[in-house]
Amino acid sequence: MRLNIVCIPGDGIGPEIVAEAKKVLHKVADKYGHEMVFKDILMGGASIDVHGVPLTDEAIAIAKAADAVLMGSIGGDTNTSPWYQLPPEKRPEAGLLKIRKALNLFANLRPAVLYEELAAACPLKEEISAAGFDILIMRELTGGLYFGERKTVEENGVRKAIDTLTYDENEIRRIAIKGFDIARKRKKKLTSVDKANVLDSSRLWRAVVNEVAKEYPDVKVEHMLVDNCAMQLVKDPAQFDVVLTENMFGDILSDEASMVTGSIGMLASASLNDTKFGLYEPSHGSAPDIAGKDLANPIATILSASMMLRYSFDLDQEADAIDAAVKKVLQDGYRTGDIMSEGCKKVGCKEMGSLITERI
Repeated sequence: MRLNIVCIPGDGIGPEIVAEAKKVLHKVADKYGHEMVFKDILMGGASIDVHGVPLTDEAIAIAKAADAVLMGSIGGDTNTSPWYQLPPEKRPEAGLLKIRKALNLFANLRPAVLYEELAAACPLKEEISAAGFDILIMRELTGGLYFGERKTVEENGVRKAIDTLTYDENEIRRIAIKGFDIARKRKKKLTSVDKANVLDSSRLWRAVVNEVAKEYPDVKVEHMLVDNCAMQLVKDPAQFDVVLTENMFGDILSDEASMVTGSIGMLASASLNDTKFGLYEPSHGSAPDIAGKDLANPIATILSASMMLRYSFDLDQEADAIDAAVKKVLQDGYRTGDIMSEGCKKVGCKEMGSLITERI
């Protein structure tokens, strides 16, 4: 298969971690007989330095013509970088919002995986963390409260702010279909999270999810109120497989889930549109303080590349090979500084990428 992949190295540690992900992908291509064609574009601070804007229309056109996008990290130190003296619409993160909108990326996937080898980093009690967990939170990304009408007014001398939460059934249906499709690739269980005891938008959400569920009789479906889900994520995270929810709930729950793993440097993510196209990136930031020092952890980006193979190209075997290689490196005791523990061998970004590549 020929895979046309646009890479956005970005800022800070971005170029380093993307380079290691490419290394792993080249090994996969060699082993499984694929052709991978990479093309880099600028976004964020790197684009501001060259073009004066965080993302050009030409870069968007190149991204649209690809099969998938693999991204490193965007942004810099908000206190010292000249990028943050610019108006908000010209700062690095504005490029990320622009590309999400241009590519119609409405489904955000955030895995939260607790590896047995890293269980000590989990902040939960040992009897909970011992069970391990592998959760995928699917968040609707382009609707809901964040995109509804909003205004601040003054009535009778009192300031009042109004934010509108709106979803239509088509927005809900398309994210539900994505959720069920991905649940079929995993353990065939989907938990839909809402606030249907209070909100009309949640009652519609639940109704549409139930309609879509009829087309997936092999997937077990349950509904859970968001406040209960927040509690259950720390009480018994192993119960979850795919968690499907709306924009604001997903924003909060995905951050909670990432923290119970104990290491944000291990967390991949994906944003998909209504085709197989997706943008894949680590959940962590650009870490400008360690950029260029070979200290970054490339695993989240490498796991994002694995997600790209699985969800944009349906190459499950190849994705499994990357996931297994990461696990084997951890089992063999290799760690970057952010996940280092006593008795393990500390390695840099490049060596970690090479170790994973060798185990493909």
